[in-house]
Amino acid sequence: METVITATALARQLGDILGRVRYRGESFVIERNGVVIARLTPVEPAARGNLRDAFRAWREAGPPDPDFADALERIGAADQVPDNPWDS
Repeated sequence: METVITATALARQLGDILGRVRYRGESFVIERNGVVIARLTPVEPAARGNLRDAFRAWREAGPPDPDFADALERIGAADQVPDNPWDS
């Protein structure tokens, strides 16, 4: 079941609403000026792997790229901190 709330109510109760979505699995329809603008629903849980799956993926990935480490070194050497971080 979906609960209809206004955008203002969502803004005022965001922490509570997000908790209800995450922990209770509730869904909300958000309205602004009587017009539905969004639906807030829980995401599907991510599939969890295990160590065996990780090892299988590593084995099946193929041979390592011999130039990868050199590319990382070049990127690291080219990266410079700006004098003033607010200028970037």
